[in-house]
Amino acid sequence: MIGIDTIIQGVLLGGLYALFASGLSLIFGIMRLVNLAHGDLIVFAGYLILVGVSVFGLNPFLSALIAAPLMFGVGWVLQLAVLNRVLGHNILPPLLVTFGLSVILQNLLLETFSADSQRIPVGVLETASVDIGVTSLGLLPLLTFGSAIAVILILNWIFYRTALGRAFRAVSDDPTTASLMGIKPNRIFALATGLALVIVTIAALYLGMRANFDPTTGPARLLYAFEAVIIGGLGNLWGTLIGGMIIGVSQTVGAALNPEWQILAGHVAFLIVLLIRPRGLMPKQ
Repeated sequence: MIGIDTIIQGVLLGGLYALFASGLSLIFGIMRLVNLAHGDLIVFAGYLILVGVSVFGLNPFLSALIAAPLMFGVGWVLQLAVLNRVLGHNILPPLLVTFGLSVILQNLLLETFSADSQRIPVGVLETASVDIGVTSLGLLPLLTFGSAIAVILILNWIFYRTALGRAFRAVSDDPTTASLMGIKPNRIFALATGLALVIVTIAALYLGMRANFDPTTGPARLLYAFEAVIIGGLGNLWGTLIGGMIIGVSQTVGAALNPEWQILAGHVAFLIVLLIRPRGLMPKQ
């Protein structure tokens, strides 16, 4: 029997998928760049956080705080040195480059950390819960969902209330005209990728605290991110959250009916939405 607890757990799981998808949506919305290495960058950030926790004995949140500017730097350099060179009307070069980056990251992590599954230890937080009467909610899933909402609120504030956001929108609409107005599109693109990888670090923190990960788990995270972005509507951050929630609820309901259906149910929900609304539920106009 599907109960309210199943639905709530699915909604909270959707927060994690929204974190996976927000950085991907940000990059696509500004540059029309499909980053096939996005999932592997999440795993890479997860290992950076794990090193801070296991080698230096840091709290996971402090380790993520230190990893975030490092990931921003990775994004900045990656965009300036590689991705800006392949941007254009042809989407094939960025796809090939980011696919190659995905392969490189996976092999680098395999050589460095081996194929063993890892998890970021969080102590009592892993089992802590909040009683809301009808059910008990895990504190970690609540933190994940709250962080997803906070990330989307901050991104929307940046986009619509700051000079950087105006620059993002300008280069997204017409980079040539924006450059004539004194904006340097290449640097704005680098800032966008750096910001996206900060979000990736937050996603990696919660992924590592909630589930095991290894160097080959990136493509699955990328798939969930793609599905959440497409369900919600390309370029719509709140739609991305709704897309993540739909996938999360579908998976928990599928698991309640039959544990073997958990992953399949999420993909079926994605296909149903795609058939009914090919542009997503809340496409950016």
